[in-house]
Amino acid sequence: MATVTFKNDIVCNLAGNEINVGDTAPVTTVVNCNPMLQNEQIGGEGKVQLVVAVPSLDTGVCDAETRRFNTEAAALSGVEVITVSMDLPFASARWCGAAGIENLKVCSDFRNKDFANAYGVLLADGPLAGITARVIFVIGKDGKVSYKQVVPEITTEPNYEEAIAAAKAAL
Repeated sequence: MATVTFKNDIVCNLAGNEINVGDTAPVTTVVNCNPMLQNEQIGGEGKVQLVVAVPSLDTGVCDAETRRFNTEAAALSGVEVITVSMDLPFASARWCGAAGIENLKVCSDFRNKDFANAYGVLLADGPLAGITARVIFVIGKDGKVSYKQVVPEITTEPNYEEAIAAAKAAL
């Protein structure tokens, strides 16, 4: 079982099926906040997806990360960028409105944690149990994972440049 840390000292185990580069990306459904409560599919063939799992939009790091990917997404023609958290879609919609998020889909896995379990990014224990770790996947047109980044310390930002380069390479 993979782990991440929280504030550099609390180890949190990740639950679910660990998905790695080269694996077929599981097809799962998450709930979009715009249009409200619309189902969105993660995984499958025919398009490139940059999937960004964050613990909660209501934290400084997740806020900064989602704003950065929103800016980057504007220049990623042909890449569907999806941010997934456990935040309720209603809260996500309010946050997106205040943050000016227009270039990516912001979705929730609150209903049954299909995405978090299928991709192995659900925090199983510790103070943040039940939400997603900070993880990025790139899924190619062939439906396979071509890039994965698990941020080892959940309170730090990911390597944006590496993730963006991987998404561009998958086109």
